[in-house]
Amino acid sequence: MTLKRFLVGRPLKSTQLGEQKLNKKKALAILSSDALSSVAYGPEQILLVLITVSVSAFWYSVPIGIGVLILLLALILSYRQIIFAYPYGGGAYMVSKQNLGVYPGLVAGGSLLVDYILTVAVSVSAGTDAITSAFPSLHEHKVIIAVVFVLLLTLLNLRGVTESASILAYPVYLFVLALFILIGVGVYNIFTGSVSPDLHAPIGTPVTGMTIFLLLRAFASGSSALTGVEAISNAIPNFKDPAPNNAAKTLLAMGTLLALLFSGIVYLAYYYGITPTVEQTVVSQIAAQTFGRNFMYFFIQGTTALILILAANTGYSAFPLLAVNLAKDKFIAKMFTVRGDRLGYSNGIIFLGLLSIVLIISFQGQTEQLIPLYAVGVFIPFTLSQTGMMVKWIREKPTGWIPKLIINTIGAIICFTVTIVFFLTKFTQVWPVFVFLPLIVYLFYRIKKHYEAVGEQLRLTTSEPTVPIEGNVIILPVSGITHVVEHSLNYAKSLSAEQIIAVYIPFEKEDEIRFEEKWQKWKPDVRLVTLNSPYRSIIQPLSKFIDTVHRKASEANYQVTVVIPQFIPKKGWHNFLHNQTSFMIRTYLLYRKDVIITTVPYHLKK
Repeated sequence: MTLKRFLVGRPLKSTQLGEQKLNKKKALAILSSDALSSVAYGPEQILLVLITVSVSAFWYSVPIGIGVLILLLALILSYRQIIFAYPYGGGAYMVSKQNLGVYPGLVAGGSLLVDYILTVAVSVSAGTDAITSAFPSLHEHKVIIAVVFVLLLTLLNLRGVTESASILAYPVYLFVLALFILIGVGVYNIFTGSVSPDLHAPIGTPVTGMTIFLLLRAFASGSSALTGVEAISNAIPNFKDPAPNNAAKTLLAMGTLLALLFSGIVYLAYYYGITPTVEQTVVSQIAAQTFGRNFMYFFIQGTTALILILAANTGYSAFPLLAVNLAKDKFIAKMFTVRGDRLGYSNGIIFLGLLSIVLIISFQGQTEQLIPLYAVGVFIPFTLSQTGMMVKWIREKPTGWIPKLIINTIGAIICFTVTIVFFLTKFTQVWPVFVFLPLIVYLFYRIKKHYEAVGEQLRLTTSEPTVPIEGNVIILPVSGITHVVEHSLNYAKSLSAEQIIAVYIPFEKEDEIRFEEKWQKWKPDVRLVTLNSPYRSIIQPLSKFIDTVHRKASEANYQVTVVIPQFIPKKGWHNFLHNQTSFMIRTYLLYRKDVIITTVPYHLKK
């Protein structure tokens, strides 16, 4: 407990929940870090596709970048509408469920849950790549480094939303400052003639082998820079009042910053003629050419690595809130609705951290393998949420609904196109979507059916008759004549039972005779039954005896109660020095019908 207090902090009262809400500056840092950080790898994804044709095809990155910015505008305007239409959060899940139906909602919700896990894995892996680009000797340890960062982020988020936001805001704003300096100096160098125009092919240069399909593939890959745009609409409850207004303003600020940074990196990468390599990221190469490997280079690489790692915090902010909405609808476990000591949804935070570590280890921290799966997991909810809003405007027809419908229609068409292109061009990397999404939706369905069945059976309005209890028969398993047994026997006698039966299960005939003699001298008034066990099993003969007693007792409407004696050692680790017979009996009997199990603890003093 002392260690937990040191790591997580002291518990907060429920009345302090309002103090855990975010203002716009902190929210921008903690919820936009995923979207802003994607400029570090989004432009690179465009170039990785174009290089399959030739280096001269890099000029296509400029019009492709403009296309990505148009999609960004459509998404920002659309999610701004979602924020005001669904001010309690839930984003694509709530929009899809209420407008398209339960199953489209579950597809959106399941996609986003997986996407936030991928957010953590991709962001931390990409951040680790940035570190190993600057320090190549660390490259072979990148999986361990990534896992350590995930553990640190999980711990930080368990300490609370405002505390994590206060710490994480500085690196995010430092990254924005660093990239603006990089873009500013780079553009200045270009306009002053310090960068040779021969490094790149002029815009419009004919390129042999370029096809519409390749352009769409490059556009889809570059659209991975838009992952994280939806996070603010999912996390509206984290904002200070008025939450929808603050969330909408934060979304516009994020969109503006993302557009400026993305367009700046795309332009510099094109003009500098940057070719992506395994050893060094595009941003690293731009910084090296702009400043050389001096303080500014390491400042940019350091802040880039930090935000890529801290971008995972968007997942930690949005995943628990989405899980709460799904849990309230009974599609996932109710434990996700429980607030921890620091008023955060700690079960969701821990669950997210563990699954992210599994992904990082499984993929060995290979960011390029995770990004396509990550991106397609985002664009499915994008498409569903845009389509859901279209249905909402057509059905409700509020004032000024036509411009809103046009915005959502454009967004839906582009997002659907990007999704299809991902499936067509990167099927070998995104095929798991066809496996895990149906499985997740089926799991949601089964969990919902379970909760409905439980509710139906527990409801007092059900017609299931109750059987009156006329008396009580107590069975007391004993292993010797001790203070533990005596304590349990006294408790059993206090229940005014019709009959108390002590049950002893010897493995040897000599033990049976010896114990019966001792028992007759000690408690002759309590009936003792000995059950031989030639195969040295305790559970099997005891279970058969309980079945026999239960059959006879049920004829007289008697309740069978099994009283289990158990001594509790003074130190927790002492339990490993003793057999766990009482625990095994209790675990087995818990799943029996109409048998009550009572454990009587006897605490040892030394």
